[in-house]
Amino acid sequence: MKLKQVLTMRLSMSSVRSNILILLMFSLLGISACKSTEETISQDAQKLPTRISHLTAMLDTSDVFSANLTGFALFNPEADSMIHSQNADRYFTPASNTKLFTFYTGMKLLPDSLKALEYEVRGDSLIFWGTGDPSFLHPDFGNDKVYEFLKDRDENLYYSDANFDDELLGPGWSWSDYQYYYQTEKVPFPIFGNIARFTIQEIELRKIAETDSGLAVSPKYFQSFIEENGKRDDFLHRGMTNNTFLYDQEADTSTYTIDKPFHYSPKLVTEMLSDTLGKTVEYVNVERPESPKKIYSIKADTAYKRMLQPSDNFIAEQLLLVTASELGKPLNSRSVIDKMKDDYLGFLPNEPQWVDGSGLSRYNMFTPRSMIYLLRAIDDEFVDDKKLFHLLPAGGERGTISSWYAPRSDREEPYVFAKTGTLSNNHSLSGYLLTKSGKKLYFSFMNNHYVGSSSVVKEEMEKVLWYIHSNF
Repeated sequence: MKLKQVLTMRLSMSSVRSNILILLMFSLLGISACKSTEETISQDAQKLPTRISHLTAMLDTSDVFSANLTGFALFNPEADSMIHSQNADRYFTPASNTKLFTFYTGMKLLPDSLKALEYEVRGDSLIFWGTGDPSFLHPDFGNDKVYEFLKDRDENLYYSDANFDDELLGPGWSWSDYQYYYQTEKVPFPIFGNIARFTIQEIELRKIAETDSGLAVSPKYFQSFIEENGKRDDFLHRGMTNNTFLYDQEADTSTYTIDKPFHYSPKLVTEMLSDTLGKTVEYVNVERPESPKKIYSIKADTAYKRMLQPSDNFIAEQLLLVTASELGKPLNSRSVIDKMKDDYLGFLPNEPQWVDGSGLSRYNMFTPRSMIYLLRAIDDEFVDDKKLFHLLPAGGERGTISSWYAPRSDREEPYVFAKTGTLSNNHSLSGYLLTKSGKKLYFSFMNNHYVGSSSVVKEEMEKVLWYIHSNF
């Protein structure tokens, strides 16, 4: 064999040996890396029982939680396992946690935009029916699409509410709260958010403005409904079945704004529309046709965000009516709830006792475990966490938890994205919790029958959620 061939063969064999050594080295490094990762996971798993024990002790030994009925559930979707639960199968009054059910209803049954109204042209007349859409001339939405449509039509305008088949107040609502902003009536055709916005001026400002009255109202239509009356305990009072506002101007010493719901009637709607549009609108009791024409208004996400972050009861209730309209049904909340329970909520481990859209009713009863399952269903609908978290209140940043569950450093992002629920003696919080280790967990914290301030309960909850954020 020639020398050149021998050298070539030796070099080739040497190269093979080198490659084998390199592959072996990388293989060993890979095994070492895997072993290191497995050891880390193993160590973390070994610490988990200790963390859970500490979490259990925090819940069991708390003087705050032991004084009331507390339910708690913590779930890891990655491992598909419940990390910890306490009274998780007991029923609690959820308050505005109910809005998560309304949110899920919208996700399953509503299109990207809300249907604003339905109409039909008959000769020289345009008849229209409300769909429950909450956005028409709402002071916080600023959408004029329906207003421009009605104003620009040449036909004679007629409004009908024959498609409305519901009560103005929900089942289990407190009857004495009818005149407070958080208990606005459910109606087929909301206008101005179904509230009259009163601005009260202090006495010195009245003198400067050279006016006797310190009360201004929007829409101005209600100015004629204000009556001076200084004999009541409350300075601004509306009758239960009318729209007369009794006002005691001597009771006011500062400037502020207050919203008062007004009482629905077809006559009120047509008069307000006539006043606002600058043209006559009359009422007719005409059934909605099978295939009416439709107009859509705001994006559904805009309504969801408004419902979830400031916990707007009016938006929540109206969304169920909009859903009924979208399904071609008479406007009725119960029919939508029944459909959701029959067709979309069979995955819940405990049947929900669900009666309204907002959570104002004490008839609502859910379990923490069911709330976890609902949170997972909502999460599954969103590919992008940012989109979901953008709609929810964020701890220390926005919505009803802007003053709670804040990060301990300016460099940290919010770690709690969740819906609150508060009625007197009841407070709940259900949503998503991000841990320092990078996990996304689901939790439901429900507290019923405590006496005293909800702040004491929230402070105790914050201790628990911060521990989970820091250690899981």
